[in-house]
Amino acid sequence: MNLRNLALAVCIAATYAASAAVPATGGELVGPGVISTGLQETSAALTPDGHTLYFMRSDFAEADDTIMASRRSGDHWSTAQVATFSGRWHDSEPTLSPDGKRLYFVSNRPPHPGDAPVVAQMGERKFAGTNLWYVERQPDGAWGPPVHIDGAFNDGAMIYNPSVAANGDIYFSAHRADSGKAYQIYVAHRRAHGYTSPQRVELGDLAHSRMDPAVDAQGRFLVYAGNEGDTLGSADIYIAFRQADGSWGKPQHLGDGVNSPALENAPSLGSAFGELYISSARRDEMHFPKPRDNTTTLQRRLQSPLNGSRNLWRFDISDVLRAHGIAPAHGPHPANAS
Repeated sequence: MNLRNLALAVCIAATYAASAAVPATGGELVGPGVISTGLQETSAALTPDGHTLYFMRSDFAEADDTIMASRRSGDHWSTAQVATFSGRWHDSEPTLSPDGKRLYFVSNRPPHPGDAPVVAQMGERKFAGTNLWYVERQPDGAWGPPVHIDGAFNDGAMIYNPSVAANGDIYFSAHRADSGKAYQIYVAHRRAHGYTSPQRVELGDLAHSRMDPAVDAQGRFLVYAGNEGDTLGSADIYIAFRQADGSWGKPQHLGDGVNSPALENAPSLGSAFGELYISSARRDEMHFPKPRDNTTTLQRRLQSPLNGSRNLWRFDISDVLRAHGIAPAHGPHPANAS
């Protein structure tokens, strides 16, 4: 488990007692039993046509992360399969470019042939590090071989949750020299020959942790996970809007429709206007005394999606966007992705 996942595990433990009494209300659980299971599922990446969903599946410790893929037929998702480019290394946090032609992810795999796997270190502790990679869609529709992004972008070993704007700018979260004690969000601007050095996105007091950015394709707003001092639990989902001068406005809490006393993180934007995916550890409400379990019912419940593991949830925040003057370029409300 790397330091970031250790921090998330602490958050989950700290909120477990509260989340045990949180009914799974609001939003839609994505693919119950198929995509969202009793394991950990995070980081949804939906193709522009809405037909294929990439996501990360892991054990509870998140020591064994793998990128999965599922296809939708009507209202049903297929059994998730290991993505063609994943399955050997500690791969996580997939995201698609707005045109769907590239899929970015982070991994500890060796940056170049002959290199050692990426290792991160905080103090005396070493753990699987992460660099940014991408795969490109080939003419036959398959993904090409993974490509490491060289240069200043990958100058560290703790890069998480990339998100790509239509102009090629890449947002991500990291713990860097100017992050303070917490994680912060950064952007590397796309240029003709690579990327600029990452710059911290100014969102306020560095005492507050900010992770997992999801940027609007046109750069009009940014959704992320963090704690701005008003969370319902340990980490909630926030949104910040681009101002006329190019700066980011004050982050706004997305409220108890999206958030809960459980841990919420890893937001991503879907293919339809206002479509938001998040990872949440919310679970079924428990009442005691409960109907007496037998071995079968106990096992079924403990292995169900709403057992306190993180699952993928889908929400519609189109009203929030419209209230801030953001309208869809085209297209309807989010399609059913449950």
